[in-house]
Amino acid sequence: MGYEKQPDFGTPPGIGAASVTLTIDGREVTVPEGTSVMRAAREAGGDIPSLCATDSIKSFGSCRMCLVEIEGRKGTPASCTTPVEAGMVVQTQTQRLAKLRRGVMELYISDHPLDCLTCSANNDCELQDTAAEVGLRDVRYGYEGANHLGTKPDLSNPYFLFAPDKCIVCSRCVRACDEVQGTFALTVDGRGFASAISAGTKADDFLSSECVSCGACVQACPTSALMEKSVKQMGKPERSVVTTCAYCGVGCTFRAEMKGEQLVRMVPWKDGKANRGHSCVKGRFAWGYANHQDRITRPMIRDSIEDAWREVNWEEAIGFAAERLQAIRDRHGPRALGGITSSRCTNEETFLVQKMIRAVFGTNNVDTCARVCHSPTGYGLKTTFGTSAGTQDFDSVEHSDVILVIGANPTDGHPVFASRMKRRLRKGAKLIVIDPRRIDLVRSPHIEAAHHLPLQPGTNVAVLTAMAHVIVTEGLADEEFIRARCDWDEYQDWARFVADERHSPEALEAVTRVPADDLRGAARLFATGGNAAIYYGLGVTEHSQGSSTVMAIANLAMATGNIGRPGVGVNPLRGQNNVQGSCDMGSFPHELPGYRHISDSAVRQQFEGDWGVTLDPEPGLRIPNMLDAAVDGVFKAIYIQGEDILQSDPNTRHVAAGLEAMECVIVHDLFLNETAAYAHVFLPGSTFLEKNGTFTNAERRIQPVRKVMEPANGYEDWQVTQLLANAMGAGWSYDHPSEILDEIARLTPSFAGVSWDMLERVGSVQWPVNDAFPDGSPVMHADGFVRGKGRFVVTDYVPTDEKTGPRFPLLLTTGRILSQYNVGAQTRRTANTVWHEEDLLEMHPVDAENRGLKDGDFARLASRTGETTLRVTVTDRVAPGVVYTTFHHPATQANVVTTDYSDWATNCPEYKVTAVQVTASNGPSEWQQDYAQEMQHHRRIEDAGKEPAE
Repeated sequence: MGYEKQPDFGTPPGIGAASVTLTIDGREVTVPEGTSVMRAAREAGGDIPSLCATDSIKSFGSCRMCLVEIEGRKGTPASCTTPVEAGMVVQTQTQRLAKLRRGVMELYISDHPLDCLTCSANNDCELQDTAAEVGLRDVRYGYEGANHLGTKPDLSNPYFLFAPDKCIVCSRCVRACDEVQGTFALTVDGRGFASAISAGTKADDFLSSECVSCGACVQACPTSALMEKSVKQMGKPERSVVTTCAYCGVGCTFRAEMKGEQLVRMVPWKDGKANRGHSCVKGRFAWGYANHQDRITRPMIRDSIEDAWREVNWEEAIGFAAERLQAIRDRHGPRALGGITSSRCTNEETFLVQKMIRAVFGTNNVDTCARVCHSPTGYGLKTTFGTSAGTQDFDSVEHSDVILVIGANPTDGHPVFASRMKRRLRKGAKLIVIDPRRIDLVRSPHIEAAHHLPLQPGTNVAVLTAMAHVIVTEGLADEEFIRARCDWDEYQDWARFVADERHSPEALEAVTRVPADDLRGAARLFATGGNAAIYYGLGVTEHSQGSSTVMAIANLAMATGNIGRPGVGVNPLRGQNNVQGSCDMGSFPHELPGYRHISDSAVRQQFEGDWGVTLDPEPGLRIPNMLDAAVDGVFKAIYIQGEDILQSDPNTRHVAAGLEAMECVIVHDLFLNETAAYAHVFLPGSTFLEKNGTFTNAERRIQPVRKVMEPANGYEDWQVTQLLANAMGAGWSYDHPSEILDEIARLTPSFAGVSWDMLERVGSVQWPVNDAFPDGSPVMHADGFVRGKGRFVVTDYVPTDEKTGPRFPLLLTTGRILSQYNVGAQTRRTANTVWHEEDLLEMHPVDAENRGLKDGDFARLASRTGETTLRVTVTDRVAPGVVYTTFHHPATQANVVTTDYSDWATNCPEYKVTAVQVTASNGPSEWQQDYAQEMQHHRRIEDAGKEPAE
């Protein structure tokens, strides 16, 4: 599509149920009750000049440009703050209004440098457009330089600049920070002509302030006072393409604005139903990795991992890989082969990878990164509700009265959704946080949790059972809902279990370390506070009782009747952009697309008939089983698309041993990641900017991904998979991802009504999409559970086998940070490193003092599995006895200390509970130094003229 701005209606839409008809400039206009006169005029095709108004924030009425005349009223009210009324007669263009507007505009221009020809916003500036619109031709007042508190540009932020002399103090940036993002980092200092935007105290700049670089202020600015540095460097874009972000599971829609094949900026798309025009620092700004010098764009092969890489053409690389795979299959059988699909690639690409493994390799040895993050979600929700996904859309939070966040940190991991959540909390919803760490949601500007339950890591099930005890024994369960929607006998069994005195908050306080009174208060609030919604993350699933915790959450929602309508539900916050889609597409060894078991002969026959092959009816190996089998010598080859299992999976040494034991490791990725050190074939991948397809976000929303630029490697990822499959005799002939999506719809009931044409028409849709739900399903289980009756499952608390003791007295838990993403392969290759250049170990002051450690000191972090070294941050965000770190930097390799313990049902690793000891250190450990040298050795490229990537 060409470069066209989205229309701006000046103020948010009216939300009244009734319609109002009025007359504007002689034309009848009908709009919802509560609509502003300005919006009504713009929706009718007219326009009213404005500077302080934009439809992403509430009306303000400060610029005085949008004055109108209303029949029967004195004066000239601001149209942005005047609601429509039935029969109202409005004039927007009169000589009186024109004179007033020109006078106001003249004052603005008198305090603004008239350097339009050299300004980055030339021809893309609302001040310029409005001056032309009101007919301003001469300015009587001379410009003597801005009278602001400071005129020096603030260049501190790596992505945007602030030029005070270009600022008209319309307050749009301040209001966007407050209303859209909810950080409250900006303010207006001074009065009159001395007014100026401030990013905090006088000592603060945009980098040192509380600004989170979401870009809402930049998007709201009507001049070039706040401007992307990329626009200043490259100039105004010439075309744009609407696509979907490839970072977290929120799935924000963006307009990629281009100049030729250069991406100039990413602008949040106001019609994006997941983000509603908002963004975070990653999606908005951290796209530079696509052109980073570390990116590999030519295929490479080598006979042994001790050899240097050799760059070859695509034909040789594919032939080399196919020959090796076929030889291994001939010698050892198809079950010696396997693969891992990517949660960062599209649905279509993931579908093809699992199809290749099942139909071409001849095995069900396929898995995905959901194994190490949300596989308990699939198991737990399918068991209780009948489907392996969250129940709501993101809009649902606007109707919540009580929000329970457990094991998730939305402001860091899912920041755009967190902003919507915070908006609801500022309107009066109550918040319960269950987390061993004091996350930002517990207390931040203008919000505070009603209850924070800082549980001992590993005791999620005990806390939820204690909450259920309170609800059942105090008669707070919704018996009417339970009798109508759930299995009553199973409920009674569960209720007897949780009502036992050994499950009371008082009895479990010694286990959970949560004060009984606090827990009782939280349980009562959840059961009686109105619409109650549960949002959870990896702090729930990455435990030995991950599946049990998911089922305990489902039990709590069913017991209180909080399922099946807006404002309630059980909502997993998925980590990667397409982890939901990778699960939907059949990436687990026991399930075909649509979560149907491979042993079901009728389902299997459907796929066999469509694919023209015979499928193995036996489930394949999970990722940890593949690695075990490789060490045992029976698993020989693996194809890994878009995942870095050496950095992301537990017990790094064991992963390395498994990879090293294989005869053929094929890595299909953007960079020579940690896993690629053990690869024999490297197939360069394409970024989300270089491909077509779909992603499915955490709310089951299927969204189009559109190609913005041509792939630097020559192929989209689905084409690379097709090349390899065809080299092994598949005979595939897909020409576009739309054809793969048609096959997905043909074989997957929840996608039955989805097509590329449909998505082009409606933008996005939430599965299931079928004859029963042709327009999708924003809210699941509205009239009944997918499985029929909701199932209550008894979830007894079983302590983890990972125990603290004299040698390892502390518990380590892990998580993410706002500026970085997953293993950091993308974000570490952007300016986001200015906020987080290394992983840090958070430690309570008491624990630090006992070990002689202070802020910035190096510390040795050791477990029964391994050890690493990193710097310490002393903070009371963690409780005594608990330490916390992130896993974004390979130099730390935090997973070298994590154990092999995993969820009883799904093998999801227990990342969140590791017994450790922390002691003073002088710097990187011997293992880290050896590891760095080994990685350098394995990344050598013959005659390539480039240094190995770090």
